[in-house]
Amino acid sequence: MDSIVQPAATEQPSALRNRLLLTVYTSAIFVSALLLFSVQPLFTKMVLPRLGGSPAVWSVAMVFFQSLLLAGYAYAHLLMQVKNRLVPVVVHLVLLIAAFVTLPLGIASAYGEPPASGYALWLLGLFVMSIGLPFFALAANNPLLQAWFVRTGHPDGDDPYFLYASSNIGSFLALLSYPFLLEPMFTLHTQNRLWTGGYGLLILLIAACGVLLLRSPKLALADMRAEEANAPAPGIVTRLRWIFLAAVPSGLLIAVTAHISTDVAAAPLLWVLPLSLYLLTWVVVFQSRPLLPHKWMLLLQPAAIAGVVILLAFGGEQNLLLTLGGHQLCFFIIAMACHGELARTRPAAKYLTGFYVALSFGGMVGGLFAGLVAPFTFSWIAEYPILIALAALCRPSANERPAVIVKWYWLALAVLAVVLIAPSYTTGNVSTWFEDQRVWVAGAVGVLAALLAFALNASRWKIFATVALALALIRIYPADEGRVTTVRSFFGVHKIVETPGGYFHVLMHGTTIHGAERFRNNDGTPVTGRPEPITYYHRDGGIGQAITAIRERKGAPLKVAAIGVGSGTLACAAEPGEDWKFFEIDQSMVDAARDPKNFRYISSCLPDLKPVIGDARLTFAREPDGIYDLIIVDAYSSDAIPIHLATQEAMKIYKDKLAPHGAVVMHVSNRHLDLEPVVVGIADANDLKSWVYDEDSGRDADYIFSTDVVISAREAEDVGKLASSKQWEETDADEKVRVWTDDYSNILGALYRRLRFGEQ
Repeated sequence: MDSIVQPAATEQPSALRNRLLLTVYTSAIFVSALLLFSVQPLFTKMVLPRLGGSPAVWSVAMVFFQSLLLAGYAYAHLLMQVKNRLVPVVVHLVLLIAAFVTLPLGIASAYGEPPASGYALWLLGLFVMSIGLPFFALAANNPLLQAWFVRTGHPDGDDPYFLYASSNIGSFLALLSYPFLLEPMFTLHTQNRLWTGGYGLLILLIAACGVLLLRSPKLALADMRAEEANAPAPGIVTRLRWIFLAAVPSGLLIAVTAHISTDVAAAPLLWVLPLSLYLLTWVVVFQSRPLLPHKWMLLLQPAAIAGVVILLAFGGEQNLLLTLGGHQLCFFIIAMACHGELARTRPAAKYLTGFYVALSFGGMVGGLFAGLVAPFTFSWIAEYPILIALAALCRPSANERPAVIVKWYWLALAVLAVVLIAPSYTTGNVSTWFEDQRVWVAGAVGVLAALLAFALNASRWKIFATVALALALIRIYPADEGRVTTVRSFFGVHKIVETPGGYFHVLMHGTTIHGAERFRNNDGTPVTGRPEPITYYHRDGGIGQAITAIRERKGAPLKVAAIGVGSGTLACAAEPGEDWKFFEIDQSMVDAARDPKNFRYISSCLPDLKPVIGDARLTFAREPDGIYDLIIVDAYSSDAIPIHLATQEAMKIYKDKLAPHGAVVMHVSNRHLDLEPVVVGIADANDLKSWVYDEDSGRDADYIFSTDVVISAREAEDVGKLASSKQWEETDADEKVRVWTDDYSNILGALYRRLRFGEQ
């Protein structure tokens, strides 16, 4: 009887120990991931006001995070080469405690205003100096704790990659909870305190992991497995393949984020959605039984690539659901296929840390290409189609089904390319037809690539070449009518479109028009003399009426501050003898607006204009108090006012600079966000009254657009005839809309109001 009872008695504590090990290690990895990926939107939002709310801040932040992730993984790999178990535990706990001493998070005091150029490098330095140490310590946790888990002798230690899924669940929840829970509910200060408390909890959990490791048997079960010890080391080709498979979706993450955020808002809400999907793919592929099998994703990947081709060919992303949903669904499938290949080819547990180093190195390479190299290399977001084409090479090698088309495909593709591209070098009906049918032509070639994969199991190189041709056709036959010039800087990509016949020059950021000028009359003759302001700035619109009303109320030349240059249209709103001063963050935009080949507003109306370059929150704050009769806030990041220019603190700056009877005009036209209650709220918080001009005429002929404008002043008399105009409605602050501050904003709420109430 003793021989039967004794094993049961010894197995019970072992089972309890294994459950304890699994619980503690899973909890530590989960909390670490929560902290690691909640700090990204949190600190990025703290940094945004320094650089005009540009989406490029997020791209550079991603490069920093991926680089530090590589450094953390390399540190974990080197630390686990030490045979003594005590050394890694002590060293890492010392690092965590040293990082904890630097908390709470904050921008390094050495970093004041950004330089006149070199924003990306300056921003990388700011991240390193401000949160480099705590982020580095967090970055090392995932591979380090997995390696510790292997050494504890837990039965699941021979394949610990399921812990990677646990890590990414934490990351996914952290990112998804930020725009939907943390940002709407808590101020940045409260978020920072919660994050610091979580970091302290993590140190205790990792200390518990270290104790459990040190108390494990010296010859752990996972260390003794014969198949583990004899597993061959991955070769150089395999490691390069891992790097490539990690680089493509990492670069795509930044590229698709830049693409979709151009047209909505530079806000963490839109940035975290692609990143959340990216992390979700890691969660799924490293499950023991993936919810979405890898073979399904490989089957859908060519269709997803074709889907992106069609979406890019379609252009004109006026539909929010199409912009956000279509591109992100395709991105998710492509990333699933790439990461599924990584999961399928993962090595034995003894090579775990090296595998993670390869993954993080690939992630850094993709991030560097899309976040730093591409913006300085291409004048448009070329990295997106390039990476989409490279995604076809992420497919595994295939045994092509015998078919005549496969044998002669390269020749057929070359002939097809000549037939489709040659008309672009000609003029006439054929070229015009291709331009008009670009969606169908490029889309058909993209679908051909998918059919090659589905029907013939074609090689990845044939699919790649076909996709590249489809994407080239999109560029060769652009969606914009007329001649297009692109201007790219750290702050985004602008297009200057000359419409057919040269009648108008139009400034666009994504698909949003930010200014236009008539260059030819309806009879084709050139426009001469002083240009007439159009688009949102026509005399009958909200901005034009506000300028006229303040001018009439004063009865003398105005002193005006205009935040945002754009195409320079407001330069021609100035009258002789008036003092207009412009503030602009993007020097390339000033250069484009000054060039009379693009727009003539500045050269014709204010040729001596010298805008103040830099973020307006910083540069405008240095202006003397009480001198401006009118302040016009017309800056934009994509289709919205940068958040830090629409807070209670920002309005306080505007109010301080106003003359005794001055007024602030804020342009809030937006397809996706309802910003009128936000502006009314921040004005009310500064004891200012507000009047809203919400034009819904629907007119868009000759580039004269409806506008939404809010004017705020101390008293009704300060806005002149607008106070009694039927077109302007005095509006009280909405108690349901929390006032935006530098410490709190809620993009989700503005998006919800627009979706619920529409354009009313």
